Amino acid sequence: MPQNESTVLPEFLLRNQTQILKDWIAEQVRARGSSKGGVKEQDLERQSAEFLNAFQEASQRADAADDIEADSWTRVRDILTDLSTEQARQGATPVQIATFVFSLKQILFRFLQSELSKTPELFAKEIWQTTRIIDGLGLFTTQVAMKSREDVISRQQAEMLELSTPVVKLWEGVLALPLIGTLDSERTQVVMENLLEEIVRSGAGIAIIDITGVPTVDTLVAQHLLKTVAAARLMGAECIISGIRPQIASTIVHLGVNLGDVVTKATLADAFSIALRRNGLVVGKLAPVRKQAGE
Repeated sequence: MPQNESTVLPEFLLRNQTQILKDWIAEQVRARGSSKGGVKEQDLERQSAEFLNAFQEASQRADAADDIEADSWTRVRDILTDLSTEQARQGATPVQIATFVFSLKQILFRFLQSELSKTPELFAKEIWQTTRIIDGLGLFTTQVAMKSREDVISRQQAEMLELSTPVVKLWEGVLALPLIGTLDSERTQVVMENLLEEIVRSGAGIAIIDITGVPTVDTLVAQHLLKTVAAARLMGAECIISGIRPQIASTIVHLGVNLGDVVTKATLADAFSIALRRNGLVVGKLAPVRKQAGE
């Protein structure tokens, strides 16, 4: 809207703010229906009142009445950002979060129609002005909600990645790193950091990297394994790779991957046996204990 073109929206909002707020909250409660997700009703009332008050104040700036990127709409944007994050944390879906803003449009249209029905041109102008503002704020809210969900998903993925790469102490000086799933650059970095931290903490001299749970081994996966082995050696620990199945061995040979002097074994038990021998230990069966007479 041109800057010299006035609008009745600010004065209209100020005069009817109490009733608009009441009807808007009722509309949001009705729209949610029997859904058990989303925010609590008392939080909804608080958020709605805070937003409508900021909305009314921002609309007073005639120099940027429908430009939601203007400085006059900063408080409104901040409220929507906090609101979207809070509602997402309470279990609201992106649709429910966007409905918070879009549901206001119907209420405003109803009030505008009741007051401007006798002036069609002014009514059409105010409807267009209101639509531009509400749609812009609704899209902004949707973007923030999606960003919040992406942040939550990324954080959960990082936490799952940490849980999926445990370093287990098998014996004094012997660690095991069982890998399950596909190895990529990001996961390899986590694997390497966890292993190196545990080597430093425990002072272990041998680390067994078990790839029994890795479905396929290609050139990239092999390179990731070699990087982990090299990093462990720099920390003073030797690595043994276990879980080399026939098909994986065939693939590694076919790809021409050179594992160098890295010790490889078919099973974790074989690798553990080697680790014990290197530490001067041997696992054997105990001699049967003879029972004494009368026992």
